[in-house]
Amino acid sequence: MSWGTELWDQFDNLDKHLQWGIEFVERYNKFVKDRTDIEISYAKQLRNLSKKYQPKKNSREEEEQRFTSCRAFMTLLNEMNDYAGQHEVVAENMSGMIFAELARYIQELKQEKKMHFQEGRRAQQHIESCWKQLEASKRRFERDCKEAERAQQHFEKMDSDLNVTKADVEKARQQAQTRHQMASDSKAEYCSILQNFNKEQHEHYYTNIPNIFQKIQDLDEKRIVRIGDSMKTFSEVDRKVIPIIGKCLDEITKAAESIDEKQDTQLVIESFKSGFEQPGDVEFEDFSQSMKRTVSESSLSNNRPDGKPDSKSGKSKGKLWPFIKKNKGSVPEDFNHLPPEQRRKKLQQKIDEINKEIQKESDERDGLTKMKDVYVKNPQMGDPGSVAPRLAEIGQTIEKLRQESQKFEAWLAEVEGRLPTKSDQSRRQSEMYESQSSAVNNCPQDRESPDGSYTEEQSQDPQLKVAAQNEFDDEFDDEEVLTSIGTCKAMYPFEGQNEGTIMITEGETLTVIEEDKGDGWTRVRRSEDEEGYVPTSYVEVYLDKSVKGAMTYI
Repeated sequence: MSWGTELWDQFDNLDKHLQWGIEFVERYNKFVKDRTDIEISYAKQLRNLSKKYQPKKNSREEEEQRFTSCRAFMTLLNEMNDYAGQHEVVAENMSGMIFAELARYIQELKQEKKMHFQEGRRAQQHIESCWKQLEASKRRFERDCKEAERAQQHFEKMDSDLNVTKADVEKARQQAQTRHQMASDSKAEYCSILQNFNKEQHEHYYTNIPNIFQKIQDLDEKRIVRIGDSMKTFSEVDRKVIPIIGKCLDEITKAAESIDEKQDTQLVIESFKSGFEQPGDVEFEDFSQSMKRTVSESSLSNNRPDGKPDSKSGKSKGKLWPFIKKNKGSVPEDFNHLPPEQRRKKLQQKIDEINKEIQKESDERDGLTKMKDVYVKNPQMGDPGSVAPRLAEIGQTIEKLRQESQKFEAWLAEVEGRLPTKSDQSRRQSEMYESQSSAVNNCPQDRESPDGSYTEEQSQDPQLKVAAQNEFDDEFDDEEVLTSIGTCKAMYPFEGQNEGTIMITEGETLTVIEEDKGDGWTRVRRSEDEEGYVPTSYVEVYLDKSVKGAMTYI
């Protein structure tokens, strides 16, 4: 199938067809551009949607992350953010691989079409010029023949007329001969031009036009192939991100499957449990007797610790704790307006806050003590007496905080149904210091699980633990910045909630600055200001061969 032979007389229609083809490519490219804009807009809207529903810092939404359903929703939001990123990749690839390439190709297509059709128009103009020349020669030959015939008729008429002189007859004869010669010359010229036109016409319709039309046909076929390739690319751009989008959706499904309704239910119990027992039956009070009404002993009064009935039975409803409205005024320091279980949680929270303040003040005191020692040894660096007022102030602050902690410890012991004995306070104080030093204490017998929990003797003197903690902090602070001895990759996530540990996520790569010394912990660094211990069993460690023989802990 060749346009040159099949469509030899459809030059104008081919011009229109090729112009339509170029406009079709432009329309398709506009479609790709609009699709790109949609992908960019969709990705932006997805990101804004994910950002809109992210929990705000220091808000109730952040506290809700304790629930598995809320954590799953957080995972969904994060995955939707990654999902939006894949749509941005689609838009970027379509813009660069399809739209920009087709825009350049359209310009090339227009230039090549213009060149081929200009060549065709020149060939068409040439054959038209030859045809006009042939027509002019034909008309001239026809005119000369007619004039020669009229001249011959005039000569014959003059020759048969007896009244005409011989000179006039001779003149008519010469004129007739001249016209016959002109007709003969016109005939020869017409024959020559006709032969030349037939040659040009044959070359035009069998050589020039087929060649030009073949180039136009090739150009249009390339356009069609280019459209097909572009549509394949259009599909591949989407296909490439499908695995990543599928992974995002798998993570959302995994997060949904991680929702534990029992765990969330237990968290609700822990959050709102009052600690009260359910009210018992209300006893019947007989007012029909004329004798003085006795006080009815409600089963609610049986909940009194001393086992005695409540003398104010008429106000027994005051003991229905679950139905009492919260106090809208100032909150009592001992939280006695709360139910027992909630009061215990608030008191424990307050004790933990005070202990953190004590630890903070102790760290500052240790630092000032070191500074004072340096000033004593090197007087030129500073006056040792300049830090004494601050040390005294810190000592008073620590003492006040300890007294405050003991006060809350006593209230906590009261809530727990125990007397606030000294031994109990010492035990809790010891537990407090143990929890603060668990992350930095790397003795093998102290660690029992990867999350940093451990047990020690409960009867250990708190003052000795404080001294040990301070001594350890001194050694820790005097250490130089450790250099890297290798890298490690996290195989499992680790929360790192205890002090001295560091949180890691699965697949994360960190710098190893201290290898496992046999206690099950490896010291790592994420950045210059963020380092800590992680369980060795949670990471793959690759030590630098230049520092030590390469080995891997799995």
